[in-house]
Amino acid sequence: MINIVTTIVPIFAIIILGWVSHLRGFIPKDFIGPANSLVFYIAIPAMVFNAVAKASLKAHFDMSVLILTLGAVVVVYAAAWGLGALNGMQGGKLGTYIQSGFHGNLGYIGLAVAYYYLGNEGFVKTSILIGFMMILQNLLSVLALTVNSDNRSSRHEWTVVLRKIGGNPVIVSAMAGIFFSLAEIPVPLIVERSLGILSGMALPMALLIIGGSISFGLIRDKLYPVLVALGLKLVLLPGLGYVLYRIFGLPSQDFLPGLILLASPAATISYVMAKEMGGDPDFAVASISASTLLSSVTFTLWLKLAG
Repeated sequence: MINIVTTIVPIFAIIILGWVSHLRGFIPKDFIGPANSLVFYIAIPAMVFNAVAKASLKAHFDMSVLILTLGAVVVVYAAAWGLGALNGMQGGKLGTYIQSGFHGNLGYIGLAVAYYYLGNEGFVKTSILIGFMMILQNLLSVLALTVNSDNRSSRHEWTVVLRKIGGNPVIVSAMAGIFFSLAEIPVPLIVERSLGILSGMALPMALLIIGGSISFGLIRDKLYPVLVALGLKLVLLPGLGYVLYRIFGLPSQDFLPGLILLASPAATISYVMAKEMGGDPDFAVASISASTLLSSVTFTLWLKLAG
């Protein structure tokens, strides 16, 4: 339990620091966009590639964990779509609701928890899983937002979005790292150390940005549907994954990377996708804010349960 507390509390302390810094003007709104681009396109990819490229896939890749993790995502995605439709949601709000119920913040919070709780070996396993999970999450999100878009023209732009998914820097860096590992291509020391320097700013900056983006006002305005979506994302999704891991007899040290990713709060990119594809941006911000805060509790519970 001590290891869990010493992992979760510092991570969310930095997130709260980001929120306070935003309120005090130290992190102005104009800074968040460029800083997010810096982390997303440079720092996080550098960290992921540097870790995966040096790893042994034979030791760190588990096909059973991958299949069960992706399976849990697909099931909860379908459940979110059905539940939203039964509750009378339509159009862009339904698309964003579905996305909030299954699309996790893997690159920022998921990686942070994995790095500080599991150490370097667990971080490598998590980074390998992330590449596959991001592809699936983004494809399913595009489908939900395209079918339910309030912006009719966006329904004809899904090919553009798919190209952006193919160019996602975290996906590309994970896949490049896997290639280097499989081909046993050594990373030159100068490159490795340069990537290491960039990696050092990835997680702290990401957590500060998340804190600076939190909005309590939008949470209050959309409290009930947001809480239902968060029940799917923070309880049902990791819960289903946990049950599947146990049914198939996987040891906790093998499935913890998958469980951490499944338990991650709503993805910050949900807001961008909702805005660009005719979704509900306000609902996305409310879900991101509320799930980020609540995940400090649910992460603790899931990690405790998994032992």
